[in-house]
Amino acid sequence: MTELDTKKRYISWPVLALMDFVTVVGFDDLTYNFQNQGMGVITSWIIMILMYVIPYSLMVGQLGSTFDDDGGGLTSWVRETSGEFLGYFAAWTYWAASIPYVVDTANTIAVALGWVFNGNANLQTQMSNSSFALFTLLIFVFFIIIQSRFEHSLEVLSTIGGIAMFGMTVLFVVMTVTALGMGGHIATKPLTVHTIVPTFNLHYLTTLGFLIFAINGAERIAPFVTKMRNPNRDFPKAMIMLSIMTGFLTIFGSFSLGVFFNAYHLPDDLKINGSYYAFQALGQRFHMGNTLMYVFAFTEIFYLAALLAVLLNAMTRMLISDTGNRYMPKFLRKTNSAGLPINGYILTVGLSAFIMFLGILLPNMKDIFNWLLNLNGIISPGVTCWIFWSFIKIRMNDDKYKSGYVYIKNKKLSLAVGWWCLILTGVATVAAVGPQDVPFGSTMWWYELVINFVAIIVLIGLGFVLPYITKRERRSQTGTAFTRIQRIGIWVAVLGTLVGDLYLGDVNFSRNIGYIILLTAAGLTLIVAMGWREHDLKESLE
Repeated sequence: MTELDTKKRYISWPVLALMDFVTVVGFDDLTYNFQNQGMGVITSWIIMILMYVIPYSLMVGQLGSTFDDDGGGLTSWVRETSGEFLGYFAAWTYWAASIPYVVDTANTIAVALGWVFNGNANLQTQMSNSSFALFTLLIFVFFIIIQSRFEHSLEVLSTIGGIAMFGMTVLFVVMTVTALGMGGHIATKPLTVHTIVPTFNLHYLTTLGFLIFAINGAERIAPFVTKMRNPNRDFPKAMIMLSIMTGFLTIFGSFSLGVFFNAYHLPDDLKINGSYYAFQALGQRFHMGNTLMYVFAFTEIFYLAALLAVLLNAMTRMLISDTGNRYMPKFLRKTNSAGLPINGYILTVGLSAFIMFLGILLPNMKDIFNWLLNLNGIISPGVTCWIFWSFIKIRMNDDKYKSGYVYIKNKKLSLAVGWWCLILTGVATVAAVGPQDVPFGSTMWWYELVINFVAIIVLIGLGFVLPYITKRERRSQTGTAFTRIQRIGIWVAVLGTLVGDLYLGDVNFSRNIGYIILLTAAGLTLIVAMGWREHDLKESLE
C-alpha cells in the first residue's frame, strides 16, 4: 500500500464537523424552541453551546476513541463499562426513544404534504384527529415497505436532504439580514437587552429538555474519531467548528425569526406551522410569493421521507442485533426470507400506534403535534444520560480504558464536567415531564401529564419485561413465551389500539377515557388471567 493510499483513509477535521452538524440541528429546531422561550432562546443557545455542546461533543470523541473496536456505538460503551444487562437496557432505551421521534417525523411529513397541496395551514382544521392518526399509520406502513427495497439509496438521500435543509436554514438567515439591510422592519418591538434574556422560572425548566433534544446526536460521529490522522489535535478543532456553526445557526436563526414574528405575541401553532410561516413571510418580503415556502416544504418532505425509512429499518435492526439472545425474545429476532425482522417492525408500528392513541384525545391536530414534540424532549435527553454515565466510568477507571484522544487530561476536572452534564441532563429530563403548551392546572394539562407518564412507563418498562419473556421461552416445552389464548389477547390489545386511533378523538372526553379503561382491562384479562396459569403448568412439567 502506498503512502498516498494510506492518506486517503483519514478524515479531515472540517469534513468531520460538517458530517456531525447535519445531524445535530435543523430549521424546525429553531421554531420549536422559539415558541417555547421567545427571543430569550438566544441567550439559552449561547449558554448551552458553551457549557453543554462543546463538552458533550468532546466526551463523545473520547468514548469513540476508547471503544473503536466496538464500532463506537452507545450501547457498546455502556456494555463495556457497566455490564451486559445495562448494555442491553441502553440499547432498548435508545430504541424506545426513537418511537416518539419516528411518530413525530411521520406527523411532520403529513403537515408538509398539507402545505404542498393547500399552500396554507388549513390541514389542521380539515383533518380530524382520527384521520390524522390513520394518515400517520399509513405513512409508517408505506416506508417500512419501501425501505427494504431502497435502503442504501435512502441513506444517501437522507444525507443529501440534511445538507439541503441546512442550506435552507442558512439561506433564511442570509436573506433576513439582507431584507433588514434593504430597510425591512423587525416585528419584535421593543427590542432591548431584556428581550433576549429568558425568564428563569418553572416553564423555562420544562423547556430545557427540548433544547437538549435539539442539539444532541453527536454520538453518531463517534466511530469516525479513530479515522482521523491526529485525533488529539484535530478532533477538538472539528468540535469547535461544529460549535461555531451551531452557534451561528441557532443565534442568528432565532434572531431572524424575531424579525418576522413578534416574540411577545407568537402564533399558538408556531411549532406545527412556524417554519412554513417563516419562509412564506420571507418570500413576501422579496416579492416571491410562496416560492420559498414550497421549496422548503419539498425539502422537508424529501429529507424526512428518506430519514424515516432509514430510521424504521436501522432502529429495528440495531435493537435485535445489539442485544443478543440472552435478553431479546426469539419471536422478535425472527426474520423472513428477505432477512427482515418482520415482528420487530410489527412491534414498532404497534408502539407507534399506542403513542398516537395516547395523544388522540387532545383537542386538535396542533395539540397532538405539540405533545409529541414535548415527549421527545423527555425521552431523548434521558437516553443522552448514558453517554455521560459511560464517560464518567472510563475516567474513574482511566488505567483500564486507554484512548487515543483524551478530553481534559486532569482526572478530577474531567469527572466534574462529566457529572455536570449528567446532572443537567437528568434534571432537564425530569422537568420536561411537565406539559408546556397548555395552561397550567387545566384538564388538558393534567391529561398530558398522565399520558407523559404512561408513555414513559410503557416504552421504558417494556425493556424490563422482554428479558422475562425470553426466560419463559427457554423454560417452555413449546419454545414460546405465551399460550395461544395469551397471543390472542395481545393481538386484541394491539388491534384495539389501532381501532381506537380511528374511533376516538372527536367524541366525548369522558366516553373516551371509559373506552381506554375498558380496552386495557380486556387486554390484561386475556393476557394474564386466562393464560398465565396454563403456561406455568407447562413449565412445571420440565
